[in-house]
Amino acid sequence: MNRGHNILPESEQATMKRTILRAFPVIAVIAGVAFTVNKAVSKKVDHEEHDVAASVHQTQTHEYASCADNELRLDALDAVLNMDEGRAMPLLIKVLEGRDECDVQLRAKAVFLVSQQKTDQTVGVLQGVVLNDPSLAVQEQAVFWLSQVRGEESVSALQSVLFESTRAELQEKAIFALSQHGSSRAHEILRLYVRSDAPEELRENAIFWIGQEGTDQDRAFLAELYTELRSEALREKIIFAMSQRANDASRRWLLEVSADGSESLELRKKAVFWLGQLDQYESSQFEELYRNAEHVELREQVLFALSQMDDPNAVADLIEIARNETNADLRKNALFWLGQSGDPRAAYFLAEVIGR
Repeated sequence: MNRGHNILPESEQATMKRTILRAFPVIAVIAGVAFTVNKAVSKKVDHEEHDVAASVHQTQTHEYASCADNELRLDALDAVLNMDEGRAMPLLIKVLEGRDECDVQLRAKAVFLVSQQKTDQTVGVLQGVVLNDPSLAVQEQAVFWLSQVRGEESVSALQSVLFESTRAELQEKAIFALSQHGSSRAHEILRLYVRSDAPEELRENAIFWIGQEGTDQDRAFLAELYTELRSEALREKIIFAMSQRANDASRRWLLEVSADGSESLELRKKAVFWLGQLDQYESSQFEELYRNAEHVELREQVLFALSQMDDPNAVADLIEIARNETNADLRKNALFWLGQSGDPRAAYFLAEVIGR
């Protein structure tokens, strides 16, 4: 056999490209780039490497055949939605028993279809996927779709994932799923988890979703929890979560944190920032907060919050601060934010200052 390095004819290059595309669909893009470079710079290809690639294709054709059929199999799975549960569930369970890499997409689709079946098996099958499927992506799909299955059984399954799983990815999905479930017990479980000794990052995640989906009961829980926690990161998450509940109670709570001299400066600044993102505005409260702030940084944060509020009184307060503030840096700060305002009163005041 001639072992010299010769350029393959275009016909053989095309044959080799098709072989690799069939045998290795995951690296199709890489293969395509390699052939493009080969053609552009006339890179020499070893005939022996071509023989090896062809041999690999021959030995693995059966292994990858199912991948080539996935589109048809997915279409067939879609049709299962039209079947009654008695006939659909055995088919879906059979798909979920697959362990081939090519079956991942099929199993993910089957998980969704199982969640749509209103049977006594539904939760158990999904829970089995979470425990046994080799693909993390499929397991995560099962956790998510448990949130769409009504009833206490699915809540218990999610609680089990949250407290017993050793995979943080699955626990994160369980936190989200519980927040979406809509049952009062699901929110009780999240509150219980936040008070546990679970990893702080996961507890932060739970606090976030309590704030997004919570009730007045959840707001009261977060306010109480804030006083118990010592973790700055967790307390910051509670401040953000409370800002997502745009009501008078949340606003008052944020004002209290902002004015509390026993709190850290950074947390007080965070509370002032999120106050500035709310729609409600009471001039007297911000005026008092600014006047009593013992740190220049906190006063600067109040000025920024005022600049973010879509309220005429906020502009009026900025003008008063710029007119009366004796600290040169704070006065300059107030003037800067007035310059960003589209309020004609701000422009008139700036013209007044310039004309002095």
